[in-house]
Amino acid sequence: MFNKIAALAVGLMLTAPGLLLAATPVNINQANAATISKSLDGIGNAKAEAIVAWREAHGPFKKAEDLKHVKGIGKATIERNRSAILLADTSTGKDAVDEPKHRQRKAADTE
Repeated sequence: MFNKIAALAVGLMLTAPGLLLAATPVNINQANAATISKSLDGIGNAKAEAIVAWREAHGPFKKAEDLKHVKGIGKATIERNRSAILLADTSTGKDAVDEPKHRQRKAADTE
């Protein structure tokens, strides 16, 4: 019985850091490097600075997948943070989670 309780306690201790490191929503088109690195899982200062540099050189990100153009950011990092990656919604002025292309086209057609 003690072994089961000890195993459960160890499992909880190993799981807790993952819960604490969950991504926090951030607008990657407006946030500075420090905010991006604090908000996204697996993005440190160097990668966050690379995100800001890419954005300044090429303009705002249109979809979360555009982060793949930043050196050191791959598909797994994007997927892990997808729900926390916000983009500026220029039509409403609000932040929005990356929307499917068919919704973006519909919005553009109605304007």
